[in-house]
Amino acid sequence: MREPTIMKIDYKINHPVSADQFIELLNASTLGQRRPVDDYDCIAGMLANSNLIVSAWHGSQLVGIARSVTDFHYACYLSDLAVSAEHQRSGIGRQLQAVTQQQLGPKCKLILIAAPAANTYYEKLGYSHNPRCWVMDQPCGLEDG
Repeated sequence: MREPTIMKIDYKINHPVSADQFIELLNASTLGQRRPVDDYDCIAGMLANSNLIVSAWHGSQLVGIARSVTDFHYACYLSDLAVSAEHQRSGIGRQLQAVTQQQLGPKCKLILIAAPAANTYYEKLGYSHNPRCWVMDQPCGLEDG
């Protein structure tokens, strides 16, 4: 009987990720359906303005990412958690979250908005559901005078 192949995955903190690599990963995961993968400038801006990115690499291939915006003490918004479909169900998503949490202060909350299909995944990891999330797709204009 042949032994299963164990993949060596390297986890890196704030390691450079190009917009092309990020787009490729988003498209290889289910998250590409809900992100502006056709807007290169937006994707590049998402990466450039994140202050905590934990990435998972199989050799030189980006196979997972946890992209966050945080103050490191009170709140960390986990904006994107993506693992390529080929590498899902291997613990990469859990490890990306664990490494993210290791970078945060002891009282810092990890906050995210889950895709409907992922609700049971986050519940199993110990997240609690909070119905008080509000989203504004376009900023409100300020009225003159």
